[in-house]
Amino acid sequence: MPNLTPEANRAARALLKWTVRDLAEKAGIAFTTVNRFELSGTATETTKGKMLAAYETEGVEILDQNGTGAILRNQAPSND
Repeated sequence: MPNLTPEANRAARALLKWTVRDLAEKAGIAFTTVNRFELSGTATETTKGKMLAAYETEGVEILDQNGTGAILRNQAPSND
């Protein structure tokens, strides 16, 4: 599992044009949890896994080899 950082999280949300609330809804977590993670970097591995799964569903991959970031691999249709 890639290391999800607050910076990569913000980059992934930006690619999808998601708000903190959008991510929270898609990941099944509280928006305050997402907000706290982006501000402090504090989140459980379970929570990070839920956020990563939400991104993966939308075709976003978190990069952590030579820095941190996100890339949109495949534009998956959203089921909104």
